[in-house]
Amino acid sequence: MSEGLFLTLEGIDGAGKSSHLDAMEALFKARGRTVVRTREPGGTPLAETLRGLVLEQAMDPLTESLLVFAARRDHIVQVIEPALARGDVVLCDRFTDATFAYQGAGRGFDTQLLSTLEQWVQGGRGAAGLLLQPHITLWFDLAPEIAAERLAGARLPDKFESQPVEFFRRVAAGYAARAAADAPRFVRIDASQTRDQVWQQVETALVARGALAPATGAAR
Repeated sequence: MSEGLFLTLEGIDGAGKSSHLDAMEALFKARGRTVVRTREPGGTPLAETLRGLVLEQAMDPLTESLLVFAARRDHIVQVIEPALARGDVVLCDRFTDATFAYQGAGRGFDTQLLSTLEQWVQGGRGAAGLLLQPHITLWFDLAPEIAAERLAGARLPDKFESQPVEFFRRVAAGYAARAAADAPRFVRIDASQTRDQVWQQVETALVARGALAPATGAAR
């Protein structure tokens, strides 16, 4: 059985990360891998309910962070860990890095407390008590001003998407800090390029990090 692989896609709203999930899923399936595609907050019935509250209801940053980590715990227990134990590829649209970027940097919440919640929710794996983290995180980096242009008129925004550009500058800085603190896990994707150029970066990164063997053709 193949070893489980946990891949996450991160970036501010409008960076275009989610638009490449179909191609990533197809690429891994073409190599014979079973793929579990999911998202955060969400991924289970309970977590999806909590997602609706987080995205739509006004609340203080502590309440928001507790709900996000509660959803994450259920997601890990019900979906992520079982999939990794089976040897599946887990493709997750956002994970804990988003919490540090949005609730921490964006909302100004205490990152030390977020780190404590991270340990509680993602720690204790195996005899060594390891912290569950993605094997590879693709960070779609885009200037907040460009992201705002892309989002304009796309759909009715949730409470985060409707934030001013300064909020997203803080979020982007939060992602940059998170990437700097865990450089071996992160791959920066220049999301300002064309869709095809961005996809090429994604595929190249997956091969370079050993997630995929080189192939003559790519699934699109």
